[in-house]
Amino acid sequence: MKQRFRIANWTSDSSVNCLHCVIDLLSVFLFLHSWQFLTYTIYTFVCANSLQGVSSVGGRSSQKSLGTPSHLSWPLSRPNKKYQNFVYRRTSQNLRLKTVKGPILAEAGKQGWDFGRFIETLYYFNGPPSPAKFLESLIEKLTGPSPSKPVNSMDSSGITLVTGATGGVGRRVVDVLRNKKLPVRVLVRNEEKARKMLGEDVDLVAGDVTKANTLLPEYFEGVTSVINAVSVIVGPKEGDTPDRAKYSQGIKFFEPEIKGDSPEMVEYIGMKNLINAIKENVGLRTGKLVFGYEGNSFKELPWGALDDVVMGGVSQSTFQIDLTGGENGGPTGLFKGIVTTANNGGFASVRTKNFSEPEDLSAYDGLELRLKGDGRRYKLIVRTSRDWDTVGYTSIFDTIEGWQSVRLPFSSLRPIFRARTVLDALAFDPSQITSLQLMFSKFESDGKLNPTFKEGPFELPISCIRAYLKDPITPRFVHVSSAGVTRPERPGIDLSKQPPAVRLNKELDFILTFKLKGEDEIRESGIPYSIVRPCALTEEPAGADLIFDQGDNITGKISREEVARICVAALKSPYACDKTFEVKSVIPFSEPYTVDPENPPPEKDYNEYFKTLKDGITGKESLEKTPTPV
Repeated sequence: MKQRFRIANWTSDSSVNCLHCVIDLLSVFLFLHSWQFLTYTIYTFVCANSLQGVSSVGGRSSQKSLGTPSHLSWPLSRPNKKYQNFVYRRTSQNLRLKTVKGPILAEAGKQGWDFGRFIETLYYFNGPPSPAKFLESLIEKLTGPSPSKPVNSMDSSGITLVTGATGGVGRRVVDVLRNKKLPVRVLVRNEEKARKMLGEDVDLVAGDVTKANTLLPEYFEGVTSVINAVSVIVGPKEGDTPDRAKYSQGIKFFEPEIKGDSPEMVEYIGMKNLINAIKENVGLRTGKLVFGYEGNSFKELPWGALDDVVMGGVSQSTFQIDLTGGENGGPTGLFKGIVTTANNGGFASVRTKNFSEPEDLSAYDGLELRLKGDGRRYKLIVRTSRDWDTVGYTSIFDTIEGWQSVRLPFSSLRPIFRARTVLDALAFDPSQITSLQLMFSKFESDGKLNPTFKEGPFELPISCIRAYLKDPITPRFVHVSSAGVTRPERPGIDLSKQPPAVRLNKELDFILTFKLKGEDEIRESGIPYSIVRPCALTEEPAGADLIFDQGDNITGKISREEVARICVAALKSPYACDKTFEVKSVIPFSEPYTVDPENPPPEKDYNEYFKTLKDGITGKESLEKTPTPV
């Protein structure tokens, strides 16, 4: 200690030496303080046990063990071939600490407290005591957040991202969302143009779907749904006015050509880039695997036992992989142990180490456990702080005998600290999950007891833990495509009766072909989607009666304003989920449609249209049919 914490000698430069002295003294304090919790805990238990009539400390115990089988011993012994243990793996970075010889004995009739197991528990989750960690924590608490760091002004929940937001449909989608007071963010290539069009206060990020490196992860924080109105630019060969007046009339009225990036880059490569960028944020229909086995996939978590040894008890548990104990003889995780109320204990649990990065499950509605129940009541505890002793957001769940799925909505999680509800705790943030814990306990919370608790061995096989989307699932990705995407390659079709885009598909660099490939990327992504295929787009107002169809057969026109409203409505409708459909108005092309601004038609209940849609119809079915000979 003298060599490590030398107090500086005084010299003529008293101010410098005074500073050295303060630093040396602080170093001694920090070194000692890092062990304060451990020392205090040991002292508490020794005193408590002494007051209860401890006859000796150390030495041999005449008491019998809990009868734990070898694969439940602590530290875990070498497993047999059936099991793989995940806790306390011995590596050069995880050395076993020496333990006290013999247990600390409690009152007669109670079990001996295993001081070595207590030390190992702390070491496994926290590592060795570190003055540096304490100093970092102290500085963080004293200084608070740095004022030099920019504050992220983005809303953090429930945002709809609109891509292609300066286009004819996209800017109207933004208007509809704003009018409904829904949070919206726009992804655009030209920020200056977008702010002039949409206003200076728009939540805006600049990126290009054709360039994956411009789609930065922070752009999509808080985004839970997307309306994609990105489209390749088609314009008149002879040019257009600054406000694209000719284009707005429709492709029927001019000779078209591709302007800017090719259909392949925008409709296909751009779609792949966008899906990859937002998939984690909007969620998948099948959910997200957090732990366990699913098909050929396996995701491991660093589980470790955290039993009532931390409060003087002698219960013990472990988490293993049982290679043949799952459904249909497959592998499964296995939380098992022996729980006892000796020494005022009464719980056994396993907890993960803190994740290297927080798990963001904000796209989902809860956690689903696939497990083999035993009729007992357990707890799942989710933490959003990296601190060791902190609030755990807790859900209590009952099991029945046999394999079952248990869904725990995030809304059911209650903030619990040391078995008491924390009334003023922060709301649970599913984007900042740092660890998970499974527990079988005598105690519930706020003085309540577990009615299914009984001492002795227990087993809870858990094959997987996954985040899920609640039913009914609604679209998370709404895409504006185009009617006609399956027709250029359709056998036996009369192209002379088709719209210009179908007839000119090759001349327009296979625009519809790549739109269809982009659609396929959505359908295969696993994201709940809705694909809207409007017929020819016009600048007419919304309000005309509509025709929804499937199979890619209809022609006609529809207002851009109407399409925007359909897209926003689809986000909330389970009937629109995983559907592909075409839409047009009942007004013929030759007839203009107008409305009285003083007496506009009421907004439609688009759910009535969505209810008519069927699964699995895309129009590609006709591409696989053999044409009938004439």
